[in-house]
Amino acid sequence: MKIRSVKSTDYYTISPLINDWWGGRNMVDMLPKLFFDHFQQTSFVVEENEVVVGFLIGFLSQSNADEAYIHFVGVHPNWRKHRIGSKLYEHFFQVIQNEGRHIVRCITSPVNKTSIAYHTKLGFEVEEGNMNIDGVSVHQNYDGEGKERVLFVKNLKA
Repeated sequence: MKIRSVKSTDYYTISPLINDWWGGRNMVDMLPKLFFDHFQQTSFVVEENEVVVGFLIGFLSQSNADEAYIHFVGVHPNWRKHRIGSKLYEHFFQVIQNEGRHIVRCITSPVNKTSIAYHTKLGFEVEEGNMNIDGVSVHQNYDGEGKERVLFVKNLKA
């Protein structure tokens, strides 16, 4: 298994896989090619025998000098439970710490119970929102009307 930085051309490999990896949910529009062009130093692919089995798209915050953001993470369904995601997160954490960043943020939908459980297992805390859905604090209308989100934060110094 090999972790490497994304390349622009990885977009054409990963983009057609996204909706399938998310069980048919339409997620592909959330990951435009610009991420593969402009965030190569903080975005990574995991390959097994030259086949992409996972990826993480992240970047350093331009607004907060101590922060980084994970925008999108995917692991091929057949490769889940093989620590691919954990390895990607650990690699990202190391890279951003080398850049002097110690706070990591990410978000998910309240319907994505697997993501919520996964992030809390990795030590992310749910940021206090303004409403609860199924016992989880969420930020109402975060991404527009009716688009609630769960916000996570992890302090790597803690």
